[in-house]
Amino acid sequence: MKPIAPCSLVISTYNWPQALDLCLQSVTRQTLMPAEIIIADDGSSSETEQLLNYYRETYALNLIHIWQPDEGFRLARIRNKALAAATFDYIIQADGDLILHPLFIADHLRLRKKGHFITGSRVMLSEFTTSRLFRHRSIDIRKYGSDNSNLLNSLRSPLLSSVLADHYKQSGRNRFYVKGCNMAFWKEDLLAINGYNEAFTEWGAEDSELAVRLIHHGIRKRFLKFGGIVFHLHHRLACRSGEKRNFEMMAETIRQKHIRIHAGIDQHLENIPV
Repeated sequence: MKPIAPCSLVISTYNWPQALDLCLQSVTRQTLMPAEIIIADDGSSSETEQLLNYYRETYALNLIHIWQPDEGFRLARIRNKALAAATFDYIIQADGDLILHPLFIADHLRLRKKGHFITGSRVMLSEFTTSRLFRHRSIDIRKYGSDNSNLLNSLRSPLLSSVLADHYKQSGRNRFYVKGCNMAFWKEDLLAINGYNEAFTEWGAEDSELAVRLIHHGIRKRFLKFGGIVFHLHHRLACRSGEKRNFEMMAETIRQKHIRIHAGIDQHLENIPV
């Protein structure tokens, strides 16, 4: 039996069970398993629930499905609901269109540190590679992938990741740089800033705005380079119509040094499923 770590893995998804299937395959192959896996589902159809039932029955995963009706892009809200439901002090966050390296959980836990949050990188899989993985229902990227990008992000070195953690992408325009698909936090820090800002109702910057408020609160960023590796399945770009508004809200958070927002995680803490 694999060792189990006292942490929660939150995976966001929306109506792409084919991708979530590969993501969950990669979860089952972790060398260190999260104690619970929470699926933050922004309104998927019943096909996703059927997939989750398969993984519960086949792999005996502690798999929790947090769902909300499909009323448009509400990623911040569903993540808050999932984070509120997390029962462990440390939370690792990923997306359902990722394949996780077998040491993804272990790498995140190796670099966790009080007073800090973590963000990482991703490898971008090509359309060709993604289609082959789907065709074979495989997560063997070495066998089916040949023309991917950001390949530096596929290299793993525990020594280099430890050396770079507090120095890489820490200042200037990179000060607030994060990838929401590859992050980790202490739950108490998320509660202190009231989680994600649910005023973000279109794609873009909700993860960076969260990072801004964490940093304003005195929580420092650690960057997980050469570790915590994830492979992003190819898909069409999301609609960018609200990107300008979102970045304006983030800029306002920076200017006003906001820490805690009103429409956040606290409104979900009393509705946690038992």
